[in-house]
Formats: sequence, C-alpha cells, structure tokens
Amino acid sequence: MQELLKGLRIVEGSAFIAAPSGGMTLAQLGADVIRFDQIGGGIDYRRWPITKQGKSLYWHCLNKGKRSIAVDFRQQAGRDLLTELITATGENAGIFVTNFPAKGWLADEALRSRREDLIFLNLVGDRHGGTALDYTVNSRVGLPFLSGDGSEPVNNPFPAWDVIAGQQIALGILAAERHRRLTGEGQFVRLALADVALATMGHLGYLAEAEVNQTPRPPMGNHVFGTFGHDFQCRDGGRVMVVGVSPNQWQSLVEVTESQAAIAKLEDQLALDFKQESDRFRAREEIRSVFAEWFRQRDFDAVCSALDAGGVCWGPYQTIQELVGNDADYSEENPLFERVEQPGIGNYLVPGQALDFGAIGREPNKPAPLLGQHTDEILHELLGLSSEAIGKLHDEGIVAGP
Repeated sequence: MQELLKGLRIVEGSAFIAAPSGGMTLAQLGADVIRFDQIGGGIDYRRWPITKQGKSLYWHCLNKGKRSIAVDFRQQAGRDLLTELITATGENAGIFVTNFPAKGWLADEALRSRREDLIFLNLVGDRHGGTALDYTVNSRVGLPFLSGDGSEPVNNPFPAWDVIAGQQIALGILAAERHRRLTGEGQFVRLALADVALATMGHLGYLAEAEVNQTPRPPMGNHVFGTFGHDFQCRDGGRVMVVGVSPNQWQSLVEVTESQAAIAKLEDQLALDFKQESDRFRAREEIRSVFAEWFRQRDFDAVCSALDAGGVCWGPYQTIQELVGNDADYSEENPLFERVEQPGIGNYLVPGQALDFGAIGREPNKPAPLLGQHTDEILHELLGLSSEAIGKLHDEGIVAGP
C-alpha cells in the first residue's frame, strides 16, 4: 500500500462486492477506513469461497487494511454510536460510504442534521431504488448473448459492474472530498449499479452501435470484435490467445507464423487489405485457418518462445490453479504481492494497490481486521469514551470485540 490518503477517515457500512472494494481501494491508498458490522458478522461475513475451517476468503480479501467495529445497530444505542462515528468532527472526517438503504437512521437528512458538510455516498441497485446484483444487471445489458454461439445466454463469472462500481465509489469520494476542501460543502452522492453498466456500455460504443447502425452485434465466440484475435491449440494440447490490433502486432503475428505468402494470397482472393483492422475482422475465419497449422505443428513451450521473440501480443490459457502455482507474476517477485499473516486463515499472498506512485514508497500490505478488532480503540480514540463506558457497552451487548 502507499499512504497518499493518510489522515483521511471514511466510515463504511457495506456488504457484497462494490462498496467493500471501494473502501478497500481507499484503505490501500492510506485512508483510515472504518468498517462497521453487526455483532457476529453481516450477511456477507461467511460468503464463499471459504476455508476448510469456514472462514470467508471473500470477506477477508475485500476488507484488507480496514479497521473494524462490531455494533448491534438493531438497538437504538448502537445506532446512536454509529451516527456519532459517521458525523464526527474533523476536516478529514465526515465521510460515509454504504450500500445499505439511505433511510431511517441512515437517511441523508438525519445524518446531515448532525454534520452539514457530510459526504455521503450511497450505492443502490438501480435509479428507481430497486435491488440489483451484478448478475441481474449483466443479463439486462445484453452481454450474455454475445458469449457462446448466441442461442442461449452465457453468464460471465466475473462481476465486472461490481468491480467498476467499487472504483467509481473511490473516485466519487475523492472528487467530493476535493469539492468540500475548496467550497466547504458536503453532499449526497448516489451511484446506481445499473447506471455503472449502462454508462460503460455507452462509453464502449455498444449502445450507439445498436441505435445508430440498427444491427445487433453477433456473438463472437473466441474472436475479437472488429479486429483479429483468436485462440490456438498447440501440438501438445497447450493453448494460447493471440491478438493483432495494431499494425505492428499484426505484422509480428504474420512473420512469426511464417504466413506472409498465405496471407498475401488470401488478401488477393478476398479483395481485402489486412493493414486495415476492419478487413482483418471480416476475414477472421479464413485468417484463423491460415495460422492454425503453424500452432498445431509446435509444442506449447516452443510456441511461447517464438511469440515472445517475435513481439507478438499473446497470452497463455491457464487455470487459476496454474496461475497460482506456476506464474511468476503471482509471487513476491511482483511488487504488487506480499505475504500477509491473516488471523484465522494463515499466511498467503495478497495484492496491494495496482497503482504505483513514484513519489512515495510502498508500505507493507495489511490484513483484513478481525471482526470488531478495533471496537474499543475507535470508541476511545474517536468518540472519547472512557474504559468504564466502553465496558458498559460490552456488558449490555451493544458492542463487541474480536
């Protein structure tokens, strides 16, 4: 982690992916992110994947570097404590992120009555206030019909909109905090998961294509839309993905596969110019057939060496297990990763922030907190409660430690 945001304090009430990942991003940039949970854990505390001992790798991976306070906010006394924490004084405090409903004790007007310059970012499912998850949003925007052969929708296992929404949360908080520093004004920021998907689809031209061209995009299989890219199987069963987007990438691929004559002949036959990306896409099946024989005649290691030597844009197909077991980029050779001792789980590699800021050094990565690990220090340090008062809250079941 790199502590560019040191001193900035954010309170997070969250579950699932987007909101926790937004808070984690800010924590890995040095902010003091305080996550509050119900005593015993919230609805995502035991979410899969889990260890053999039942510990959620999901929860711990998404909450690295945060502090944790466990509060029974079903009780009014617990809600009062969290309200004080969210609206605490200080120019670097008064920032709240949640995907819980902004109503009742978490309504913007209720919190803002305690601190007018509060920055409150609320993630919702859709703009109407309905619920949504990445999988329901993805089905709506049409992408599952571009996978496979197009006859049946194919869901993607990667929660893209949640992840992008998490980055939008971090960006939104920093933009609103800058605005407050310049003007003194806080604000309520609303972010809808469905809008994240719709905006991204618009930015990438998917929506304009359907409206302006009035033609549906066909399913691509393993081709790359609008250019040339495909997977190829080697003699020993290994498989690679190659892409020729830029002119140099395309020329490198043709030269490495020793296909200059065959590609020139194909251009003449089809009256196309493969210097043009669009023409490479139009002839994608024919081009794939030209290249396929070169890959079939060589073992995976030889193919990898040749592609590297020729400057081809390519990547190997490997399982996640193969990535973890064999890939040097998932190791301490990569400054992104560092071994961390996670209480309750053990020692394993965790990533820091992918951004690498040249003006500041990296600090050691921090594990996720134990649930309620920082309850007492937060109550004392930030709310000024005495040991006796904190002990009473424990006795009454309003707060809990790890």
